[in-house]
Amino acid sequence: MAVSIDEVRWTSHLARIRLHESELPAMARELSAVLDYVKQLDSVDCAGVAPLTHPLTVQNVFREDVPEPSLGADLALANAPARDQDFYAVPAVLEP
Repeated sequence: MAVSIDEVRWTSHLARIRLHESELPAMARELSAVLDYVKQLDSVDCAGVAPLTHPLTVQNVFREDVPEPSLGADLALANAPARDQDFYAVPAVLEP
């Protein structure tokens, strides 16, 4: 699957990865190679194979659910780089 330079540019923007213009053609080739490799899974015959959620037997390892006092906002946010009242303040990830 051929990935265009524009698709690499947009993907790097979404992933917040800075790529120099000279890196885009190599990244397009590498991403195309990865997608071609994954595309090989389409050729695997899975007829009659039951869906598998986990290869090992899973058992519940959770402890008893006992109510305990929670942290206060001041303690929970003590190391936060930025804070807005009782919440973490983070940069917006969606463009307006």
